[in-house]
Amino acid sequence: MVAKPWTQAPDGVVLDVRVTVRSARDAIEGLECRADGRPVLKARLRAAPVEGEANEALRRLLAKALGIAPRQVDIAAGATARIKRLRITGDAKSLDATLERLTKGPS
Repeated sequence: MVAKPWTQAPDGVVLDVRVTVRSARDAIEGLECRADGRPVLKARLRAAPVEGEANEALRRLLAKALGIAPRQVDIAAGATARIKRLRITGDAKSLDATLERLTKGPS
């Protein structure tokens, strides 16, 4: 079992994501344990990593999956990297439960 790639924060959750750009579809594909042992959420995006398009697509994909507004999802670290740290504002317990349901499927 892969550990959770998110932690609760006072104003929401902090989530680590591995992004694959220029994919055939936008999708959240479950959890992955990286070689260094860190868990990440896998996401595929159709957008290219040009002028922030992929970052905006990631914000919108996660917001839609979590049922929140895109403005609640911020890139805290890794804006130009495949591994990103996102700060998602909102009720931490509710976001935690939604992320649990979202990642329950086959990974």
